Amino acid sequence: MAKHTIIRGGTIHTASESFVADILIEGERIKAVGAGLGAPASATAINARGMDVIPGCLDVHVHLALPFGGSVSCDDFDSGTRGAACGGITTVIDFAIPSKTMTLDEADKVWHKKSKGEAYVDYTWHVALTDKAHVGQMQGMIDRGLPTFKSFMIYESEGWNSDDALLYAALQNCRKMGGMLLVHAESPRVLDLLIERQHSPAKMRKHGAKLHAVTRPNFVEAEAIERFIKWCEVTGGQGYVVHMSTGEGADLIKAAKARGIPVHAETCAQYLVLDDSRFAEKNGHLYACCPQIKKKADIERLWKALETGGSGTDGEVCVVSTDTCSFTKAQKDLWWQGTKKDGYGDWTKIPMGMPGLETMVPIVYTLGVRAGRISMNKLVDCCATTPAQVMGLGESKGRIAPGYDADVAIIDPKRTISVDWKKLQSNCDWSPFQGMKLGGFAHTTLCRGQVVVKNHKVVGKKGFGRFVKRKLG
Repeated sequence: MAKHTIIRGGTIHTASESFVADILIEGERIKAVGAGLGAPASATAINARGMDVIPGCLDVHVHLALPFGGSVSCDDFDSGTRGAACGGITTVIDFAIPSKTMTLDEADKVWHKKSKGEAYVDYTWHVALTDKAHVGQMQGMIDRGLPTFKSFMIYESEGWNSDDALLYAALQNCRKMGGMLLVHAESPRVLDLLIERQHSPAKMRKHGAKLHAVTRPNFVEAEAIERFIKWCEVTGGQGYVVHMSTGEGADLIKAAKARGIPVHAETCAQYLVLDDSRFAEKNGHLYACCPQIKKKADIERLWKALETGGSGTDGEVCVVSTDTCSFTKAQKDLWWQGTKKDGYGDWTKIPMGMPGLETMVPIVYTLGVRAGRISMNKLVDCCATTPAQVMGLGESKGRIAPGYDADVAIIDPKRTISVDWKKLQSNCDWSPFQGMKLGGFAHTTLCRGQVVVKNHKVVGKKGFGRFVKRKLG
């Protein structure tokens, strides 16, 4: 007999409405939603009165235990999914990235091996295309429930980069096969030129980590997005711009959607709160990520895209994610490699990325909902319902409704904490949001009906999280 749980009296927020009701859970799925629901005497009761109740959120862009930049990101499927659960996230989507000599099947097996028995919440991954031979292997991935692919316009040194021909061919396949291509959009040749011009000991000694921002002006991202939009337009293939950081990018996506081009975009929590003045700080190199944090005007434009840019897949920015790729201070200090005796750090050697899984929803909740920028419904839209829909999980996750997975996050609206990396689940020994006063952390998180977080503490079982197959609509 299936176990029952009843969540009583919370204010339930969906992507379109808010109301006070109960949620009856039977086994792993939601059985009923309504006021005054009956429940078996054996049901576990959770009192949510006075609480905000939302669907378990999705972070559709994470990198766990990723080999990158001469190191391996320090958060894995254990610490990463514990942090996710504490932040109200019940599904994460990683990236299986093959070398150019690997097949997509081999990359998929590597990611299954490193995730098996490790996760506290559900997970899956996108599959990266790093060689033209991978285009012919896409159908095999779609058949096993992996319909989303990733191309990097940059990272030639890592062996990950895709040229325009690969993008074009992959989008053609997406149109034919029912897939979607995600792209890291930065213009590689111009970026390389700008880096070369600033890559001298004198300039690095004088400017330090600020050169990371100097060499990535907004047009480096905007031109690449514009080019990707063109390939989506001429192929009819569905595209998705990951970690969009610029106001110009939001303008381009808005115009593309107005023309009916099948392209979506996400932004990340860090682009909604941090600006490039951080690079002038003593430890500014810690904030290095790709694309880098931009200007205050970009922060405002990205918030506007969330506030007024439409809901669901019509939104200029339809998803908020994190691009979590955590590196410790010691790993970040690789920028001193071979240069410390000369008194400067080489910003091109910094492992790019930041931690953020646990703080994604709290940032949107605090700077968005509490600040009056967006509603709770919009938070659910861009952190749960639309991510699930876009990534092929719209029939099982991202909603509080009968038949859906019982993925639920309960938030105490009265609680605020000062972020301290020592109290987060991450293995990282710093946080880009250190000292920020944030609400929105999960008081209780359920993943498929199982309580994973209770009273803000992880109580779930390692290995409970499972791989989920996806199919695009």
